[in-house]
Formats: sequence, structure tokens, C-alpha cells
Amino acid sequence: MGTIKDKVAIITGASSGIGKAIAVLFSKEGAKVVVSDIDEKKGKEVVKEINDKGGDSIFVKADSSSSEDNKRLVEKTVEKFGALHIAVNNAGIGGPQANVGDYPIDGWEKVIAINLNGVFYGMRYQIPAMEKSNGGSIINMASILGSVGFPTSAAYVAAKHGVVGLSKNAALEYATKNIRVNSVGPGFIKTPLVEENLDADTLKFLETKHAMNRLGEPNEVAELCLWLASDKSSFVTGSYYTVDGGYTAQ
Repeated sequence: MGTIKDKVAIITGASSGIGKAIAVLFSKEGAKVVVSDIDEKKGKEVVKEINDKGGDSIFVKADSSSSEDNKRLVEKTVEKFGALHIAVNNAGIGGPQANVGDYPIDGWEKVIAINLNGVFYGMRYQIPAMEKSNGGSIINMASILGSVGFPTSAAYVAAKHGVVGLSKNAALEYATKNIRVNSVGPGFIKTPLVEENLDADTLKFLETKHAMNRLGEPNEVAELCLWLASDKSSFVTGSYYTVDGGYTAQ
């Protein structure tokens, strides 16, 4: 309890799944949490859940693919809590499934806009705020597909590889300014994004792709993010951590 006490954290895509698990855990560990998502109803439900348990949280509606929304998100955070110490750029979508030669152009552009541009826009405004707060930790949500391919998921794979590289670059640029930047690569996790878009047979197949023969749980990703957000990982920056039940070890 209290590993990030009184720290101010932004979590994007926090209305459900991994983002919600991170927001709830960060609050439990003492952080003031800004829940951000395009889903206002579910986002406010997360804030209520946190505040009902004695936490300190607000909701800010923001589209991660919009640079202006990212700027406003940071401004609202600093206006409310006076600083920014932690950011988890988690918002993302799966996108269409098709081979490269058939991939829909509008689908490609949307996936890149949310999953890659959104991370850049987030850091673009989070970093100056963290500099004013004497440092911080940024955790960018990549994927196992930030290091390996997956047929029919070209846009997602490209975006997540980009997130890993972008995170390393930012880490190098701000390492002496007390701002750490790392990326996380979850395997297939039991989230609405996965469970609502895949049938039972596909889910069973995906379980077998992991050495542990199961999908991960959102809280298992959240625990890694908590460590990266805390001072316990003070010498860790520019790294890419998989939490994938052995998927990429095979």
C-alpha cells in the first residue's frame, strides 16, 4: 500500500480492461488518478468505483488520436492536481483483420492514429508537465505484437512495434531529466477488446499460443505497470517488458 502515494497519474483507455485495472490499482497504492477515455459513461463509473473506496479520481473525456485532446487532458490534470508524475498511454484498438495486400486504407489510418500517434501525442504534452514536476514515469502500452508478427494484423503490429521504438527514443532523450519511459507487451488478455471480438474457438486457440495455456488477466498487467510507475524501478528506462505467459519465449 502506498508505493505511489500522492503521485498524480493519467491513464488513457481506462474505462475497461487493462486501463481500468491500472487505474484501480494505482488508486489503491495512493495515486491521484485521472481516468481518460472516449467512453464517458464507463469512465465515470470507474471514477465512482475509485472514489467510493476512498480514492481521489476524476474523469476527462479525450480521444487519444487527437493532439488537442491530449494537450487538454494534461492541462486538466495539472489544473486539478497541480502536477503530473505518471502517465500510462494505454488506449488502443485492434482494427480490421486482413492481409497487407487487402488491408483497408481507412482501417490502417485509424489504427495508426490511435495506437501510435496517440502515444506520441500523449508524451508530447506529458513530458513538459513532468519536467515541471521534477520528473516522472511514462508507461506505453505496446503488445507482444510489438516484437513479433501476427497474420492479418499488419496495422496493429506496425503500430505496436512503433510504440516500442518511440518509447526507447524518448527514454534516451530524457534519461538525465528524471523522466523514465518504458513499454509493456501484454499477451492476449481477458478484456472486452478480446472477448467481445473473438469467438470461443479462437479464444481457445489463443490460449494454446501461451506457454501457460491461458489468457492473462488485466490485473497481471497492472501489477507490472505499478512497478514501472514506482521508485522501485528507479534504474529502469528504455525497456520493453512482456507479460505474456510465455508467448514470445516459444
